[in-house]
Amino acid sequence: MNAPITMDIAAIMRQLPHRYPFLLVDRVLECIPGKRITALKNVTFNEPYFPGHFPHRPVMPGVIIIEALAQAAGILAFRTVDVIPDVNTRFYFVAIDKARFRKPVEPGDQLLLKVTLGRAFKGIWKFQAVAEVAGAEVASAEIMLAPEAKAAAREGDAP
Repeated sequence: MNAPITMDIAAIMRQLPHRYPFLLVDRVLECIPGKRITALKNVTFNEPYFPGHFPHRPVMPGVIIIEALAQAAGILAFRTVDVIPDVNTRFYFVAIDKARFRKPVEPGDQLLLKVTLGRAFKGIWKFQAVAEVAGAEVASAEIMLAPEAKAAAREGDAP
């Protein structure tokens, strides 16, 4: 059995290509490669989308919640195959199914991201993902990722 892994923001930045303002995972509380990850996103009033969504009552957009879940899934995928990504390796978010949004996420909330690896088949990795705030489910989805086959870069073409 794989020992659980925790990650701070520096380790997360080595694992994901995303950067501010689109790095949406602040800490990994537990990652068991090949099985599951639990990560944290601290939602602050300073998020760049809050001034326009919505000025009178800031609410985290559902697509951003799903992206945070996909980033957690990406960390789990990379840790599962024991790869630190570089310019030739990355996982792309290729599909989402059964997305549900149950409760608004607001500034001050801590978004708990729980992702479980379902299966990997023909290069598509399928995950079950749930976002929670204070123990209550706020969003869920089936997320699919696929590794990039960086053939163009190996042949000298620009990405």
